[in-house]
Amino acid sequence: MARPEEWRKVKDVYPIIQEMHTRFQDVDPNRHLNNVAFAALLENGRVQMHKEARPWEDRPRNERTMVVEVTINYLGEGSFPEPVTVCTGIGKLGTSSWTIYQAMFQGDRCIATCDSVIACRTDRQAKPLRAELRESLEALLVKTD
Repeated sequence: MARPEEWRKVKDVYPIIQEMHTRFQDVDPNRHLNNVAFAALLENGRVQMHKEARPWEDRPRNERTMVVEVTINYLGEGSFPEPVTVCTGIGKLGTSSWTIYQAMFQGDRCIATCDSVIACRTDRQAKPLRAELRESLEALLVKTD
């Protein structure tokens, strides 16, 4: 797997920045945050971003989203009890899907990046994203330049 581009390891390119607590149960036998903890913290960041982009009550009943792919690049060790900062934004918008870009930091050190592909299905079919949804996702695009 290729290493992430350097801009992916800069907090300010992401529109959503959240500090999260680590837990003792996140620690592996080597006293580092385990890979499941990384995945859970990044998942929480994705969910928070989706809640901001698409409030639960504004979602049509016939529209469903699902995670299609998650790729995590582990760049460094994380530790307990220090908090992490999860940075999240939209990296790519497709016709009926989008890719979320994330980076996770402890202090100023980037310890992981993550790409997650989310597919949207309406009436159990892939259909173009609704204009309102596309607009709310566009507002959360990462700043790549």
